[in-house]
Amino acid sequence: MIGLKHRTIGKPVTLAGVGVHSGEKSSVTFRPDPTGPGIRFRRTDLTGTPDIPADLDHVVGTDLGTNIAVGEDARVSTVEHVMAALSGAGVTRVIVEVDGPEPPILDGSFRGYLEALSGAGIRELEDPVPVLRIPSPITEEAGKGSHYVAIPSDSFRVSATIEFDHPAIGRQYGSFRFAGDEFASEIGPARTFGFEAEANVLRARGLARGASLENTIVLSGNGILNDDLRFPDEFLRHKVGDLVGDLALLGARLETHIVAERPSHAGNVALAHRIASAARRNPSGAPIVDIQKILEYLPHRFPMLLVDRVLEFEQGKRIVGVKNVTINEPFFQGHYPGHPIMPGVLIIEAMAQMGGLLLMDTIENPADKVVYFMSLDNVKWRRPVTPGDQLVLDLQLLQLRRNICRLKGEAYVDGRLVAEAELMATVKDR
Repeated sequence: MIGLKHRTIGKPVTLAGVGVHSGEKSSVTFRPDPTGPGIRFRRTDLTGTPDIPADLDHVVGTDLGTNIAVGEDARVSTVEHVMAALSGAGVTRVIVEVDGPEPPILDGSFRGYLEALSGAGIRELEDPVPVLRIPSPITEEAGKGSHYVAIPSDSFRVSATIEFDHPAIGRQYGSFRFAGDEFASEIGPARTFGFEAEANVLRARGLARGASLENTIVLSGNGILNDDLRFPDEFLRHKVGDLVGDLALLGARLETHIVAERPSHAGNVALAHRIASAARRNPSGAPIVDIQKILEYLPHRFPMLLVDRVLEFEQGKRIVGVKNVTINEPFFQGHYPGHPIMPGVLIIEAMAQMGGLLLMDTIENPADKVVYFMSLDNVKWRRPVTPGDQLVLDLQLLQLRRNICRLKGEAYVDGRLVAEAELMATVKDR
């Protein structure tokens, strides 16, 4: 996020408080680690003071926080605030000593950790930090309305939307580019939040036992119990901070634009796994299926070929590809002059073509076959698609019986759903 070389801190620094979920008193000490492998948590209260690497391989839970562990006993819960602050400060090599099951929540924001790290001094090292780039857009569905798109970029940017049925929140959207001290100023002060009506249920589950008005924005029936907010969209900003902290488990400088709809810890970690997998699987940036292969499988030709390339493919399950919408598309000449909008039926046609590619891989001799679509259900158009948009088409195979299949298609632009439909098709000889 900041700097191109590894960074550690100049001297140890300690903070103390209470864990937001455990309710137990704890302290955290950041120690310089200039030659270490990365960020490590160390449980100083356990025999042998075991280390837990802060990476995706050691994530063991995402219930209202991100938890990491080694073995059965060496566990640290709710690491996302610490990880977000380290990411925001550009610190990549440090030992984080904790004398309890989770770091202290402090005031519920990232600010206390950021100030402590700044006070300890940031020391730049000689060797470069690894940079993680994705070769092409990827998507992730995480349930409960969580949806993500990661788009290649030359910097780290997060655009996020949250929505809660509460008058103090509603639907909030924001976009943040992290290139300097933006995290500290734009995200750092944003506090965690919770609903008063859920407090007893959470505490019965062993959660939120340390939450209070001193460290949590508490939402009552019609407002908040705290004095005021630090930002009008403080809820959104805190969710963005949590996302940054969870993505820091990748252990690399991330250069991508993350578009997140209703982000969650489970979704954040799932997205991080997808990003890591995509970077390993296709580091050259070449599409999985290029236009020449598409032309072999699909009978369509200009101007009716509406698939440019395939980005992700799970045989017999799912396919993701793109259609780059340019001003030169012939349909813009009449739809509409002076106000070009891609016809909704052509968005569905693009979905159908992408679905056809998915089906072709499930049959023998695909070059001798053709896909005919038989019906459409639950078709919805949600936003206009205009010149310059990149249409990301996500098709899932719901059912396949003999030569009849059902698919669910969704189309996104910048991570926002623009159209969806369920399609039924059959495969025939040409």
